[in-house]
Amino acid sequence: MAIRPLVILPDAQLRLVSTPVAEITPEIRTLVADMFETMYDAPGIGLAAIQIGVPTRVVTLDVAKRAASERADPEDTDAEDAQEKRDAQPRNPIAFINPEITWSSEERSVYEEGCLSIPEYYEEVERPAAVKVAYTDLDGKRQEIEADGLLATCIQHEIDHLNGVLFIDHLSRLKRERVTKRFAKQARREG
Repeated sequence: MAIRPLVILPDAQLRLVSTPVAEITPEIRTLVADMFETMYDAPGIGLAAIQIGVPTRVVTLDVAKRAASERADPEDTDAEDAQEKRDAQPRNPIAFINPEITWSSEERSVYEEGCLSIPEYYEEVERPAAVKVAYTDLDGKRQEIEADGLLATCIQHEIDHLNGVLFIDHLSRLKRERVTKRFAKQARREG
């Protein structure tokens, strides 16, 4: 397993439509392991393969850490203690190969979203409150889950990545242009 570098806005790779996985190979298993390690290190609750430069329809999620971190003690400022608490938090990793939304509710919900590829930028996004998602697991078996709440939002966000869509595309044109210009300017300074 390895922590891979994240692809950051304005990198054009983020706009690629990812290709389906034909079969579960040792390379796909390594990719998934690397994605989990990268996601946990960031730290994040979801990652699409394109965010590490691999245009393949693979998503990793673990919303259990987010739920646990929301219950963490905000007064804890010792970095070492905070890291130990993060490491001790429950994990419920799920790998989605070729995920597709098969149903979405008419009811909508709003969550504040962020993205590992758009660091330190957060905005409220409205999406369907519940979805059904069909996918292949790492054993090559077709699965379907029904998700609501944070899990529904996260899986929709990550499937958007597989289609070259970013959460900022759900914002007003003004907000989207503002954040895109900010990251383009930052990339020029760093590059």
